[in-house]
Amino acid sequence: MAKKETTNFKKYIKWFWGIILGGFSVILLMFFLASLGVFGALPTFEELENPQTNLATEVISSDGKTIGKYATENRTPIKFKDLPDNLVKALVATEDERFFEHSGIDFRGLARAISKLGAGGGASTITQQLAKNLFNNGGSSNKAERLLQKMKEWIVATKLERQYTKQEIIAMYLNTQGFLFNASGIRSAARIYFGKEAKDLDIQESAIIVAMLKNPRQYNPHREISKKKSLSRRNVVFYQMHKNGFISEQEKDSLQKLPLKINFTPESHDEGSATYFRAYLQKMMHKWVRENPKPNGEKYNIYTDGLKIYVTIDSRMQQYAEEAVKEHISNLQSYFFAEQKRNKNAPFYDLEPSEIKVILERGKKNSDRYKRLKIAGKSEKEINKIFNTKTEMRVFSWKGDIDTVMSPIDSVRYYKYFLRSGLLSIEPQSGHIKAWVGGINNKHFKYDAVAQQKRQVGSTFKPFVYATAINQLKLSPCDEYPNIPYTIPQGKYGILEDWTPKNSDDEYGEMLTLKDGLAGSVNTMSARLIDMVSPENVVRLAKSAGIKSNINANPSIALGAVDLSLYEMVSAYSTFANKGLRVSPMIVTRIEDKNGTVLEEFIPETKEVLSEESAYVVLDLLKGVTQSGSGVRLRLPWQKPGYVTGYPYNFTNPIAGKTGTTQNQSDGWFMGIVPNLATGVWTGGEDRSTHFAGIAKGQGATMSLPTWALFMKKCYADKALNISKEDFEKPENLTINIDCSGSNVDEDEEKIVEPDEDIDF
Repeated sequence: MAKKETTNFKKYIKWFWGIILGGFSVILLMFFLASLGVFGALPTFEELENPQTNLATEVISSDGKTIGKYATENRTPIKFKDLPDNLVKALVATEDERFFEHSGIDFRGLARAISKLGAGGGASTITQQLAKNLFNNGGSSNKAERLLQKMKEWIVATKLERQYTKQEIIAMYLNTQGFLFNASGIRSAARIYFGKEAKDLDIQESAIIVAMLKNPRQYNPHREISKKKSLSRRNVVFYQMHKNGFISEQEKDSLQKLPLKINFTPESHDEGSATYFRAYLQKMMHKWVRENPKPNGEKYNIYTDGLKIYVTIDSRMQQYAEEAVKEHISNLQSYFFAEQKRNKNAPFYDLEPSEIKVILERGKKNSDRYKRLKIAGKSEKEINKIFNTKTEMRVFSWKGDIDTVMSPIDSVRYYKYFLRSGLLSIEPQSGHIKAWVGGINNKHFKYDAVAQQKRQVGSTFKPFVYATAINQLKLSPCDEYPNIPYTIPQGKYGILEDWTPKNSDDEYGEMLTLKDGLAGSVNTMSARLIDMVSPENVVRLAKSAGIKSNINANPSIALGAVDLSLYEMVSAYSTFANKGLRVSPMIVTRIEDKNGTVLEEFIPETKEVLSEESAYVVLDLLKGVTQSGSGVRLRLPWQKPGYVTGYPYNFTNPIAGKTGTTQNQSDGWFMGIVPNLATGVWTGGEDRSTHFAGIAKGQGATMSLPTWALFMKKCYADKALNISKEDFEKPENLTINIDCSGSNVDEDEEKIVEPDEDIDF
């Protein structure tokens, strides 16, 4: 009986090994046939040499930081040398322990997987996974097709091993992995989950990355539902690192006790740095690819071709600008909300209900919701019903997005409450735009206050009137004129009636110098000067300085009755700081392809607008604005009856500046210049009927000057930026007298009124 059992056991053993050997023989036969292409084409040598993956186009700042990407997949490949050693060790220990020993296929692991029917783990190597990432067109539910696909992966893996070094394979594998949340590849994953470059990942962060390789959704450290699994899988990685001798048992135990920690920093068009700038650049790049085809005639794809766009933005200055806007406008907004509680038509002033209805209707039709409904074929009746029905939504607030319930039309009105602001900063000598803030939040407020929006500029236009007079007539800042009503008669310059502008305080008398006139924004002086040189010549100089918008050559432009963009204004003001030479603004210095080949380098255009002497005299006039005029808030604590005292900025260096406030405080401007930086700020509501009720909070000196001051404080604190505190360079042979000792500046259309004592500007 025992002999029969022994015979049967031997028979079973023979059958088992027969099946195993038969299976291996079939697999080897199919492997051989697959290698000949019997079951479908395999990647060619050229495809292996240059595997195609979608590569994101990078936007790289002047200080070498990636501030954004354009991509269908947010993928930017990096080389093995840019991977930290702890990440490589974690990867090999967890995913492929014999990676450096096999040639693409781990036969020992394969035998283990077959003998244990997969219970002991899979046998797929890092190289096989790379082959799958690069050349697999999708999975299949058919077992035979899956087996065939696996064989193709083996073949491709062995070819990859012959084609590339082990280090290159690791880098390629990590570059082709997806990690969710728009993180394609290791570099994006490091930036999105930890806010740093891959080379800076520590051992904990590397373990979390490797943990996600098993299943980026199931083991994702950001998803609330998967955090526990992510922590558990991370600890498995530490165990594997210890098992393979990369860390000690004590290190493993210590690391496994650490909590799961990430620094989630999403990358999208609505988030991250310089969002409005990147949207503007994106439009420019679409135009560029149309006009600059590849050598073979094809168009570059900014989402997949891995271009590198080197821009003039300085990432540090951009950060300071965004922080300054947020810091001041969020504070200013709280006072606006408080004021609107007393306004029955909030947030609009001086409007009839029918006018408010028109504004809300326009806002409705400009909304993304309305556009989507129209595309879906909804009728106006259906759309109106949807807009008047309460629904769950997420809305913006300065303390973070809020989940709430309101009707879409109410959300249109809600967003009208928010003050908007924009900041642009240009290096006058190069034309390089260093910081661009188009609004308070690109996700919720798409309209760009830098390039898209045009608003009335008020007194910030007056320097162009003064510049024209100085350049044409060689006037001195010390020249005096009577502060009396000045009339330009009907018919002159085509006006239909006599034009006699009033001073804002309706006070007149005594003689004023040009310096007094600009520092105090005295309207009678501006009217006199534009009549001396003609509106046409003022327009000509403004256009030459960089204003592109149409300006009607009538006397009222002397008071700023013209709509211009912040982009135009800062560009034109830069001319004063650059000795009268206009350098056209630049946002891109060069564009490279994915291999680093320079496709185009950009050089700005330069032309003379006014003489160096005239430009210097205008700067001297503008310095008077910050020394004793409406920009004096920038200075040391200063006291005068009826004026705010004790401002927090305490700038002592020379600053040329100009405030501007339009009718009803709809727009508040501040333009500030130091020798190597010209910066402008605008603040106001989306609609001109959204504004502060009074001048105390509604003037440019309150709405926009503080943002400029906060930005410059941050820039000056960063010594590496080398922002000048020196005076403007004086021409060697200055023939115009600028020493106006004894001037008295009392007039100011934007007189600084004492605000509520608890306000913090």
